Amino acid sequence: MNDTLPFDRDLLRRHDRPGPRYTSYPTAPQFQPSFGAEQLREHISLSNAGARALSVYAHMPFCLSPCFYCGCNRVITRDAARGERYLERLLAEVALVAPLFDRGREVLQLHLGGGTPNFFRPQQIGSLLEALARQFHLSSLPKRDYSIELDPRTVRPGDIAELAGLGFNRASLGVQDFDPQVQRAVNRIQTVEETLAVIEACRASGMRSVNVDLIYGLPLQTPEGFGETLRTVIEARPDRLAIYGYAHLPELFKPQRQLDATFLPHPETRIRLLQLAIERLSAAGYRYIGMDHFALPSDDLARSQDAGGLHRNFMGYTTHADCDLLGLGVSAISHIGASFSQNFRDLPGWEAAIDAGRLPVWRGLTLDADDLLRAEVIQRLMCQGRIDIPAIESRHRITFDTCFADALGKLRPLAADGLVVLTSEAVEATPRGQLLLRLIAMCFDRYLEQSPSPAAAPRYSKVV
Repeated sequence: MNDTLPFDRDLLRRHDRPGPRYTSYPTAPQFQPSFGAEQLREHISLSNAGARALSVYAHMPFCLSPCFYCGCNRVITRDAARGERYLERLLAEVALVAPLFDRGREVLQLHLGGGTPNFFRPQQIGSLLEALARQFHLSSLPKRDYSIELDPRTVRPGDIAELAGLGFNRASLGVQDFDPQVQRAVNRIQTVEETLAVIEACRASGMRSVNVDLIYGLPLQTPEGFGETLRTVIEARPDRLAIYGYAHLPELFKPQRQLDATFLPHPETRIRLLQLAIERLSAAGYRYIGMDHFALPSDDLARSQDAGGLHRNFMGYTTHADCDLLGLGVSAISHIGASFSQNFRDLPGWEAAIDAGRLPVWRGLTLDADDLLRAEVIQRLMCQGRIDIPAIESRHRITFDTCFADALGKLRPLAADGLVVLTSEAVEATPRGQLLLRLIAMCFDRYLEQSPSPAAAPRYSKVV
């Protein structure tokens, strides 16, 4: 990836259209209800032969109040008892699925996402880790990556030290924007002081990496206000930043119906906000990783990219590409071997399956040879910005030009626009094309041709 991104507003405007974020390929809309618990068991059994390490994701869906921009699967409640009941069922799911995996498979990555994972007290989170430790081989290696998403508004004194004591070595903090008028519009009032206090506590507790999430394109955002947020965050010097573009899809995400769409920034302003973020972060020494992620050169994310170990999945960009992913909790997605599977998205459905002693699989997909080929090609693009054609041909025993004739045809106009370079050795995003990696990857997605009806709700956010 190129550390310095040239910014061409006209180019971005012309190519800004909906497309997948490629946290998987095939993407989740292709998952089928015919894939169930039996198929998941089969794929876990097959994966045990490879003895790959594991990455475990646990979805913790509860939040105390709604953020109106949110598209996550979450449950709004102040009833701590609901969280306790959820945790009991999560432990039951661990007991159901863990015996299917060989005990020797090391868990190198663990991530708690949400929702708001720190809705739960550290003691409750500790009980989850204890259950995982009884059933899995939790890594104690320095390279392990155990992370948790935190809402600074609900962090209590001493929480961070306790979480670090449980083994968490990375934290991700939601900020979005510090501008008071933006915070009021999206129903997330969060002070600079409480946010910086959590960052400092993470460092004081020995966590090796802190990530901060920001969003551009929110209601009432201005370059001046967002610039002040960027200044404050950059001064705090988090190891990583994710700068997400707000996707206004109220047909899919009910909380967004609370927003006044007339307050959304004009497309020109939205692009200016992105440009501002890129310029400020680049000047501050942050490296562009891909899509919406930036990291200091010393961070594991940047080092993993240099070593060819960067991976993209439902948690975004991660390290340790050689892991199978096990998702736990409502709506969680697993990627085991040549399969994807997703738990029930609705809490009652997930609860009913757990209470009946069944794996809570709602839908999934077994990948065929073409899926695996395209998944690797798209993964290389999203993580390295480059497809090594001879390596792909050798690994999959194909002729690239023949297999991807249609894709190359779609790429040529992008090449003419200076977004990608096509040679016999590689397909490579140019510096101008790095902000449009999703657009380049879409050329290799055979499922995009299966278009939904015009009346269907939009599936994807815009690529810029």
